[in-house]
Amino acid sequence: MNINPMTDTNTLQMMSKQTINSEQEVYNRIKSAGSQKEQLEKVSQEFESMFITKMLSLMDSTVDRSDSLFGEKQPYVDTFKSFVFQEMGRDMAENPRTSIGLAKQIYTQMEKYVKD
Repeated sequence: MNINPMTDTNTLQMMSKQTINSEQEVYNRIKSAGSQKEQLEKVSQEFESMFITKMLSLMDSTVDRSDSLFGEKQPYVDTFKSFVFQEMGRDMAENPRTSIGLAKQIYTQMEKYVKD
């Protein structure tokens, strides 16, 4: 009996729970910041990381894999890449040398609306 773990309902439920836990961690990190301005800074940074993650994912989708080493479609690799892109996006947004500056612009625009 050959069961594809990527379509197994238990695997899909586990992946869904990981996604929910990841989002809950982000929410907890933002709420744990002291003042509203610190929360705005974290939200801005998280938005930039999501933007970079999406950008990396879309860039990867444009790569021609017809003659690649791993073949055209690998569900395990695709799942792993999504986690890698998420971490790369977060790391790039947190580092002032690699940040694209979106978080700073969001913070600058929104800070006048935040009490503190």
